[in-house]
Amino acid sequence: MEYISIGKIVNTHGIKGELKVESWSDFDEERYEKGNTVYIYHDGQYLPFTAKACRFHKNHTLVTLEEIDSINTAEQYKNDLICIDADDREDLPEGEYYQSDLVGMTVRGEDGTVIGTVIDMEETSLSQNRLRIETEEGREVLVPFVPAFIKDVDFDEDMITIHVMEGLI
Repeated sequence: MEYISIGKIVNTHGIKGELKVESWSDFDEERYEKGNTVYIYHDGQYLPFTAKACRFHKNHTLVTLEEIDSINTAEQYKNDLICIDADDREDLPEGEYYQSDLVGMTVRGEDGTVIGTVIDMEETSLSQNRLRIETEEGREVLVPFVPAFIKDVDFDEDMITIHVMEGLI
């Protein structure tokens, strides 16, 4: 089974075992819907838990899990990752991608020249994300993930084609 991290447990909340999660998901309400299985990566193992509820409080997601009913039990999971089975991911609309799927893809220019490999997708407070690419020469460059630069994302070929303008690379 392949797991995908959807957040990090940053603290507990209250005395009944609620977990304060720094969420990396756009689908928290679906992820933590009552009865869904999530996994906490703890001490090198993915431990299954059953979601009971979630709510939002001060830029964090507060998660209640069936198996955690006290602050004492919840404390042991501080700083652990919350994950889902990769097969449980939501389907995205055409033209939208999971950031983790882009990492490792080869990047080439419109002329076919290989530029490098995606090593990260950075979220910004602006309206655009950026690809962090390690070039063939070992440099790191940032390319805005917007249609003006991203011309094609081909998962069959594991290739992203970008428009290279002067000064970009």
